Amino acid sequence: MKNTHRHTLSVLVENSAGVLSQVSRLFSRKGYNIESLAVGTTDSPDVSRITIEVLGDDAMIIQIMNQLRKLFPVYSVQQLLPERSIRRELVLYKVKADTPEIRNEVIQIANIFRATIIDVSLGSLTLALIGDENKADGIQKLLENFGILELVRTGMVALERGAYTISDENKEKAEFNLGKNVL
Repeated sequence: MKNTHRHTLSVLVENSAGVLSQVSRLFSRKGYNIESLAVGTTDSPDVSRITIEVLGDDAMIIQIMNQLRKLFPVYSVQQLLPERSIRRELVLYKVKADTPEIRNEVIQIANIFRATIIDVSLGSLTLALIGDENKADGIQKLLENFGILELVRTGMVALERGAYTISDENKEKAEFNLGKNVL
């Protein structure tokens, strides 16, 4: 059996309509399931960063990275190694809390996990947590005892630690100069 584990890919792309669809179709065509997907603009409004988490073996990841690099709107593809990257996810939990005693217990749990209370009503508390999946799963197990009314996860975002940055020397943009020197 192949050695599959979670891989985090960071992909810089042109910020335009249809690019996310192109990237996700590539995974679909190959029969690979995306475990987590988060997209947002970077410091440049013309560039978006897609963070993709996928389960697979090393050969599959190399293949998918090479295929991503061939897509025109892709500027850079990098696998983020756990020891060289920071991964975080935002999770919102709406928890049933219809008595002062329950609200206090939920607030204590939130404090332990450094979650933020972002909404309070007579029947519920809404918490926001930023962390890795172990932290998110840990607080979720405790909150289930009170009754989770709703839960939403953003998907993992990741960034290289320290001086490491996303770069891709493998892609030659010159070959994609459309409209120039056309016979």
